[in-house]
Amino acid sequence: MAGIDESLTFHPLRIAVLTVSDSRTEDTDKSGGLLAERLTAAGHALAGKQIVSDDVEAIRAQVRLWVADDGVDVIISTGGTGFAPRDVTPEAVKPLFRREMDGFSVLFHQASYGTVGFSTLQSRACAGQIEETFVFCLPGSTGACRDGWDLVLRYELDSRYRPCSLAGQVPRLRRLCA
Repeated sequence: MAGIDESLTFHPLRIAVLTVSDSRTEDTDKSGGLLAERLTAAGHALAGKQIVSDDVEAIRAQVRLWVADDGVDVIISTGGTGFAPRDVTPEAVKPLFRREMDGFSVLFHQASYGTVGFSTLQSRACAGQIEETFVFCLPGSTGACRDGWDLVLRYELDSRYRPCSLAGQVPRLRRLCA
């Protein structure tokens, strides 16, 4: 049966949070704050937190910095996944993917449908792998970040989740989670 196996050891991931916004500041970044709070409460380490503008090159530059950093296992972005003219997170990140994780979008929309109904269609949430780093792009609303973390990511990033979790695919954890 799928779920958290409490008899297994939890292996924390080092997760960086990227907020994509032209208007948010550290004081007003509720979505990035929510993700940072949730991931640390779950036992993971906040490897970095940054706010960048809705600009393809600014987004790529920060993502590339974290991908090159051995202290970052996972990147979660919030913002820029809608249909407004400045929403460019998928355009910035998808070309960098070595592998795209189609199932994440499906599960995110399924979870989101339960809270916002058909409005979930307005999101272009996506995920993939850049080199060995997993990247998840969530919408910018706190509700979408809550749905993304609470209903999808908290399980998939928990090494105790069975039958398997992405934690076992992180190079430093492959031997430990096997």
